[in-house]
Amino acid sequence: MSALLERLPWTLTIAACLTLGLAPFTPEPHVVEKLRMLLGGRLRKPLDIFDLLMHGTPWALLLLKAAFRLEKP
Repeated sequence: MSALLERLPWTLTIAACLTLGLAPFTPEPHVVEKLRMLLGGRLRKPLDIFDLLMHGTPWALLLLKAAFRLEKP
């Protein structure tokens, strides 16, 4: 997993977060809406779960990449 994250360029990861991770930009990003639904216990439909996974994956990759980077000296 670490090797895969190392090969993934930072620019691609950040670009994915700023585009797919925040789409659609108005009225609010899907990832924010779906996280609110998750915290409120309303995330039940398969489409909503898929939306959270799709829009949340770039952010998860960014956090993992940063965590592995900080772990290495």
